[in-house]
Amino acid sequence: MRQDGKATRINLFDVTTPSMRAFHMSWIAFFLCFFAWFGIAPQMATIRSEMGLTKDQIGWLIIGSVAITVVARIVCGQLCDRFGPRLTYTWLLILGSLPVMGIGLAHDFPTFLAFRVAIGAIGAGFVITQYHTSVMFAPNCIGTANATTAGWGNMGGGVTQFAMPLLAAFFAATLGLGDYWGWRASMLVAGAVCMLTGVAYYFLTQDTPHGNFAELRAAGRMAPAGVSKGAFLRTARDPRVWVLFCLYAACFGVELTMDGVAHLYYHDHFGLSAKAAGFAAGSLGMLHLFARTLGGFISDRLGGRWGLKGRVHWLFVALLLEGLGLMLFSQMQTVSLAIPAMIGFGLFMKMSEGATYAVVPFVNKKALGSVSGIVGAGGNVGAVAAGFMFKGAIAWPTALFILGGLVSVASFLAFAVRFSTETEVEAAHERAEAEDQRQRLSDAELEPEPSLAGAVA
Repeated sequence: MRQDGKATRINLFDVTTPSMRAFHMSWIAFFLCFFAWFGIAPQMATIRSEMGLTKDQIGWLIIGSVAITVVARIVCGQLCDRFGPRLTYTWLLILGSLPVMGIGLAHDFPTFLAFRVAIGAIGAGFVITQYHTSVMFAPNCIGTANATTAGWGNMGGGVTQFAMPLLAAFFAATLGLGDYWGWRASMLVAGAVCMLTGVAYYFLTQDTPHGNFAELRAAGRMAPAGVSKGAFLRTARDPRVWVLFCLYAACFGVELTMDGVAHLYYHDHFGLSAKAAGFAAGSLGMLHLFARTLGGFISDRLGGRWGLKGRVHWLFVALLLEGLGLMLFSQMQTVSLAIPAMIGFGLFMKMSEGATYAVVPFVNKKALGSVSGIVGAGGNVGAVAAGFMFKGAIAWPTALFILGGLVSVASFLAFAVRFSTETEVEAAHERAEAEDQRQRLSDAELEPEPSLAGAVA
């Protein structure tokens, strides 16, 4: 632990320090946000049949599910700067759980779309997750911490692909509720768990290693909350923020798109059953167990060797390989080739996400929430833009191929993210300080305890 209280390493089995409690609670909360956010997607075959939805209507549902998150992420970033991640996450989970449970009341397309749009707000949990770990961990491991919490949280999008159909089947068949009430009951459960997690977040976490924002401001140890208004405007004028906005659209935007279409893609294009399509689509989400973490870890290592420039160049490589891999996946004609190709491009897609948020904390430390919110919103803007390709006359394989080409071109924008010499020196100094502290802690743990005889002598 450094003088500023930030953790210099990640000890997964430690739940006693504020940093590790924030680490575990933030990824668990985001996992449930993602689980609820895309809990409807693997059940769309059943819902499509029940409500008689057209391809155009399904396209609007895909767009609607990610549209409101654009605004929600920017707002949550500012709320984190003003009120802290603890209160922001608590209220997002509690209020966001209401439309998750309420979608069971939908009986036609307009009401279903309205609830689907409202559910999208819960996806803003990502910004709070990244903010909370950014203020809890030192520069030598911040990329790994951010990537791991986000990656394990994103895994909820993969788990929900096969878990929600099984849960719906339990209510429909085992409890005899039928398909009509089965998927509705499954969403009620998902929403209730999110609400309970919001309460737990309030009691189990704190905003910073030294306490909550309100307490620190009362003690004069933090700037007043009002300064974040001007900080947001200054952040919005930084072109690097908007470049990262576009780059995150090219990776997380693709992931959101795949979460929304993968189940139907395998069901319709390859003729898989609902359960088989769920497991095929869910295999992409399982990469979050390590892939996003790997992207952040590589960024931390390259950052140690080549500074912030090394982090940016790694982001370019990961994005370029993601785009080329997506183009390859779109051309697969058999499911036996499609799944490995999807896992291949998905690996670089998720590493790109980790690499992006290994750069974000260094752009503007005084407005971290605003930077995180704007960049995070880029992912949803990318998903909204991509969604229009899946609601029109374009065949879905063609849409995926075009999307892969756009990602490949966008990867070159990474070279526009540059840092001043002063920022590079500061980042190098902070990293060296964190590594030195980590080494001292390791040496202290290896030092043998004095024997009783030695103590007496």
